[in-house]
Amino acid sequence: LIYCYRKPKTKRAKRFLEKREPKLKENTKNAMLIKGGNANLTVTEVLKDIYAVKKPFAVLYKKKNITRPFEDQTSLEFFSKKSDCSLFLFGSHNKKRPNNLIIGRMFDYHVLDMIELGIEKFVSLKDVKNSKCPEGTKPMLIFAGDVFDVNEEYRRLKSLLIDFFRGPSVPSIRLAGLEYVLHFTAVDGKIYMRSYKVLLKKSGCRIPRIELEEMGPSLDLVMRRTHLASDDLYKLSLKQPKALKPKKKKNISHDVFGTTYGRIHMQKQDLSKLQTRKMKGLKKRPAEKSAEDGGVSPKKSKSD
Repeated sequence: LIYCYRKPKTKRAKRFLEKREPKLKENTKNAMLIKGGNANLTVTEVLKDIYAVKKPFAVLYKKKNITRPFEDQTSLEFFSKKSDCSLFLFGSHNKKRPNNLIIGRMFDYHVLDMIELGIEKFVSLKDVKNSKCPEGTKPMLIFAGDVFDVNEEYRRLKSLLIDFFRGPSVPSIRLAGLEYVLHFTAVDGKIYMRSYKVLLKKSGCRIPRIELEEMGPSLDLVMRRTHLASDDLYKLSLKQPKALKPKKKKNISHDVFGTTYGRIHMQKQDLSKLQTRKMKGLKKRPAEKSAEDGGVSPKKSKSD
């Protein structure tokens, strides 16, 4: 394959291409939400609600797209390049697989892994009349269930959900900013997704009392088909550039609690010249002084 690269003719096109170039610290991952050719009202509402949760790092395609991601992935890869999205959520509905969602991610504009989920129960954002979080709020993600750590498919699904909903990386966050919780529970072959708004109430002390208020959307999901990347390709997608790896510092170690320990190397000290506190008991005797000078002082002869 011969790739022909054409230089941008305008400054706007140049800035557009620079944004898409590989960087040491990548941009926040965007997600595209695509509606299948036979999507029903339930699937359409789910895609709209997930788009509302994911905004502004999402693109919603309103037109129907007749494609089957498990059979042909070229259309997904085309939309990924067009919208510069590395995550996708595809919704469809048919007799064999009703109320179907396919969640997945890309690596180098090719499908890395995707998992098919069936919707068994859905409560929309507008069905819950409580107050909502503002757009772009970074959620706290909670996963409950041993199967998320034991089963390989569920472990990959957990990684995929974290990738999809984690939002932008921030150096610090204030307490009032922790106001949105996404809870995923895996039990009896089903995945329950619930979203809550965090309410900080008065407690009479410095630490506030925390209450959770259901906000929506909520989904009861069941896992169907999976398309997982091989171990080698998955390791390649996790590879980080050398410039991001922290340089090892000499004589510095950390324990399991994160405490930093440093080792200092000092030259041998002559403690005989150490100035101590001037006291009567610490005064040197004449014999000691003469020994330091290198000889014994002669005794004075007694006068007759």
